[in-house]
Amino acid sequence: MIKLEHVNKKIEKDQILDDLSLNVNKGSIYGLLGSNGAGKTTMLKTLAGILKQDSGTVTIAGENVYENNAIKQSVFFMPDYPTFFPQYTTKQMAKFFQSIYPNWSEERFLKLGEVFELDVNKKIHTYSKGLQRQAAFWLALSTNPSVFILDEPFDGLDPVIRTKVKNLLVQEVAERDMTVIISSHNLREVEDLCDHIGIIHKGTCMIEKDIDDLKSDIHKIQVAFPKETKEDWKESVKPLYMEQRGSVYMLIVRGEKQKILTNIETFKPVLLDMLPLTLEEIFIYEMGDMNYAIQNILLS
Repeated sequence: MIKLEHVNKKIEKDQILDDLSLNVNKGSIYGLLGSNGAGKTTMLKTLAGILKQDSGTVTIAGENVYENNAIKQSVFFMPDYPTFFPQYTTKQMAKFFQSIYPNWSEERFLKLGEVFELDVNKKIHTYSKGLQRQAAFWLALSTNPSVFILDEPFDGLDPVIRTKVKNLLVQEVAERDMTVIISSHNLREVEDLCDHIGIIHKGTCMIEKDIDDLKSDIHKIQVAFPKETKEDWKESVKPLYMEQRGSVYMLIVRGEKQKILTNIETFKPVLLDMLPLTLEEIFIYEMGDMNYAIQNILLS
């Protein structure tokens, strides 16, 4: 449904997006990951039609996005710092959105008011950051977008509201086949929500996978061998990363799980455990493959 093909974008003299290609299926929740300065926000703004790419194509449902009002009316972009008209209340912002989004639902707006429990007549700029974020979600979901683009959407929300918002997103995807793209540094929340992951590095999409496939391809292993065992096993396993604690090795290994275990078992280990990997760990080791710093906290 959503395609970015060979997209390039410079801002002033800096190459922000560099031959970036990415695909998002309809009705999926897509997690966009990357280090600071990787180009995530520029990509999202380009996808939303706020910025125009220098070259390449950006399409939703086969149509170019930039200056395409028909497409933009079904797309909602929530930036990392939601903005509202000065002195406007939630009720006044609702009337504005109603005038520009043909799929606006007043019934939905009233129903969501029971979820967020904000005063519609209070000026939004007087709210805290977290309450402004709630107002943004309330308004955005009332437009019934086909594509919902979110840049660091959970920042400032308390745990109860985070859970409510995530449930609403999942509900919208299940009931309306809405497509969601989330850029976030909170990888645990991305892991809970998303079914696909894209990792951007220096303006290029380096990895794009189903989250289950991503998890099945990289493994964390704890292993120990008898003292007389030679070092040949390392060549057999080819770890991406290895740390030794006494006689116990902690390994990060890419490949098919059973094949890895079989290779290790030929050396008759006295300890062999396959440990669970979080998305956060996978992300850092994948970025380590791209010359990005590996954090020692992963093996703590």
